[in-house]
Amino acid sequence: MQTRVLTAEESQQRKRYYGEIGAHYMTPLWEVLGALVPNEPKPIAQAAMWRYEDVRRHVMDAGALITAAEAERRVLILENPALLGQSCITNSLYAGLQLILPGEVAPAHRHTQSALRLVLDGEGAYTAVDGEKTTMYRGDFIITPAWTWHDHGNLGQEPVVWLDGLDIPMLRFLDAGFAEKSEATSQAEVRPEGDALARYGANMVPVGFAQTSAEPTRVFVYPWKKTREALHSIARSGAPDAHLGFKQRFVNPATGASPMPTIGAFVQHIPAGFETRAYRSTDGTVLVCLEGSGQVEVGQHCFDIAENDVVVVPSWQRLRVRAGKNALNLFSYSDRPVQQALGLWREERL
Repeated sequence: MQTRVLTAEESQQRKRYYGEIGAHYMTPLWEVLGALVPNEPKPIAQAAMWRYEDVRRHVMDAGALITAAEAERRVLILENPALLGQSCITNSLYAGLQLILPGEVAPAHRHTQSALRLVLDGEGAYTAVDGEKTTMYRGDFIITPAWTWHDHGNLGQEPVVWLDGLDIPMLRFLDAGFAEKSEATSQAEVRPEGDALARYGANMVPVGFAQTSAEPTRVFVYPWKKTREALHSIARSGAPDAHLGFKQRFVNPATGASPMPTIGAFVQHIPAGFETRAYRSTDGTVLVCLEGSGQVEVGQHCFDIAENDVVVVPSWQRLRVRAGKNALNLFSYSDRPVQQALGLWREERL
């Protein structure tokens, strides 16, 4: 559409008109249509990286400033540089590094926000979900589904750090956030450790059990040891995808859907020396390096990554990954399940 150059009189006339309708809380669509309905996504979020080697000290310093009980959750939020003050790593997702020291308990609560934990550093901690504990080992992907009671504790001898990923910005946009604190600091044990995996995660479910794809999985821990074995077994049996390497998505084993209805989680193996072709998708993604080192290109940015580093890939930004002399194992999460449910998700292999 051609844009006509306005005369000075026409410009003043429109300015007066906009002022008049503004008094009635109205604004002209034609002035903002291009921004509201763009030709392609124009994310506000920026590509960024948090180097764990640089930020770990600050996470540990928080342990001397405030207790886990006082803070309820002792977390340093990873804020996207373009979304400061909004507690967002992408427009729809939250990320933070949580610390729990030996002997501490992060008290029980529940909320409508779905949460994942990815263990990065240290041993001896646990997460309890609705009365069942799971011991947390590095690389484990653990879920606290929406509106489930959960608490964390550290029975070990060293600090433990994990990455928190939640759909807080999404629920804030929908005004659908609720939370409740438990009267008890720690939950009473209702089931032994491993019960959920045995009952729902061994290619079986109880007779009469039925679940919709919108409900979160009853399996709330995906052990890294098993995930890693699966990745390496797959990598030995075929050639990597040119754009993705060897990439798998985590599922609710009872339905095949995402473990959480709002957050998708993935794991990716990039063989040593392999370089992926450029790829982009509409789901803004948080990447975490679990093993190896290499480079991640996001748009015009290039990041050298090592273990525990976190990278954010905004919507529709070109992504390329190169592994160094050792293979790269990456964990990632995004809002893909929501986009797919709404028929919005799109990818492009370049």
